[in-house]
Amino acid sequence: QPVDKVVNSGQRGWTNWTRCTRLFCMAMGKSRPKQETFLVASSVVARGSGHPFYARLNDILQAAGFDAYVETLCEQFYAPKMGRPSLRPGLYFRALLVGYFEGLDSERGIAWRVADSLAIRDFLGLSLDERTPDHSTLSKTRRLIGLDTHRAVSVWVQQQLAKAGLFKGKTLGIDGTLLEANAAMRSIVRRDTGEGYDAYITGLMQAEGTADPTREARARFDGKRKKRTSNDDWKHPHDPDAKVGKMKDGRTHMAHKVEHAVDMDSGAIAAVVLHPGHAGDTTTLAETLRVATAQVQATQADKGGDIPVPEVVTDKGYHSNQTMIDLRAGGHRSYVSEPKRGRRNWSENAEAKDAVLANRRRIHGERGQNLRRKRGERVERSFAHMYDTGGMRRTYLRRHANILKRLLIQASGFNLGVMMRHLFGIGKPRALQGLSLALSALLSILWRSNCIRVARHAIHALIATMSFYSDLVALRQMGAMRQTGLSTG
Repeated sequence: QPVDKVVNSGQRGWTNWTRCTRLFCMAMGKSRPKQETFLVASSVVARGSGHPFYARLNDILQAAGFDAYVETLCEQFYAPKMGRPSLRPGLYFRALLVGYFEGLDSERGIAWRVADSLAIRDFLGLSLDERTPDHSTLSKTRRLIGLDTHRAVSVWVQQQLAKAGLFKGKTLGIDGTLLEANAAMRSIVRRDTGEGYDAYITGLMQAEGTADPTREARARFDGKRKKRTSNDDWKHPHDPDAKVGKMKDGRTHMAHKVEHAVDMDSGAIAAVVLHPGHAGDTTTLAETLRVATAQVQATQADKGGDIPVPEVVTDKGYHSNQTMIDLRAGGHRSYVSEPKRGRRNWSENAEAKDAVLANRRRIHGERGQNLRRKRGERVERSFAHMYDTGGMRRTYLRRHANILKRLLIQASGFNLGVMMRHLFGIGKPRALQGLSLALSALLSILWRSNCIRVARHAIHALIATMSFYSDLVALRQMGAMRQTGLSTG
């Protein structure tokens, strides 16, 4: 309770006594050595409120029967009667979802994060007396469960989006990006002889008369010669699926190419397909479209009836005569941006002429222009969430099957984020970080801008409204509502 107290300021050499009026006084706690209780029941341990994002996501998964579904799906990979205790399938898939939401790039990082957070333990269904999974257990479970099972889990998440009206699959935007492989360029070997890069350079220098070149001499020689690091001649001994490619920042690295097929209506991912890092866009489009069409049909299978072939929206890197012919033959309505090639000669290729000109008419229409603008937004957003903030721009796994398993669950996490954003306005647990700073920066820009006077009036009106309601709450707390006659209406 507020009391009157005389406080000594504590200055040396003189004493200054002041009177503090209506001061809330509190005794200061002091640290003392104490003996901990030998046994504590888990039911009486003080617990926090947890993370609201994971609590809402857990409610969605439990209401849809996620754990029962994945347990039925994974029964074939476990012993029917006896066996050592293993990781529950629901816990394994939830741990990979945590990797996406927390931006963790490795299974070791996922194991550390799970062991460190009580909120994530609740999301995984682990009690305080249960041990969190080790990273080696996550790796063994990933190798145990097949790729088709991971794809089935991804389709199940898409079905939940379709039930909520957030997945249509009528129009698909397709684009690709490169992922840095877990393979170093200095470790590549020749396909024919098996010798390393340094041994190959040494052999070239010895053929020119240098008997025993040093490391610096090899580096100078390699810098002057014309590079011929072709995937036909070189491979990585530990990851044959990784190919030499040029990243977006200009570096040459071992890489994998991943393509996304994104629903243009909701922004949800319809399919994730992994290709060799040196494959061109025109050579990978057919496989990506085949997988995306199959997953869309599997998602919409419970609705019955004929499922239309999806429309295709891509950038100009996918444009070619054969691509246009194949899309038309498959019944796909294409919106593929066309590069400038000058005047075309169609005298010997009438079939390509019809397909190319029909695509050209569509992309210059109003719907085509809207779809091309939306493609850059929808598809690039999935890349940013899955690889830049999702932690998968550099893969720590090898072989396409292992990498694709992780990517499919990453895509499932992204689709669950689409649902969470639709229901609660937040698609990731860390979405509110920096929101106050961004809002203050926006208000500062609007306030300093001389050309936006309406914004100033809006800010003044907002401040006045907030002041009115704060005064109203204060009056209500003081019990003065009846005396002033104010009404909350």
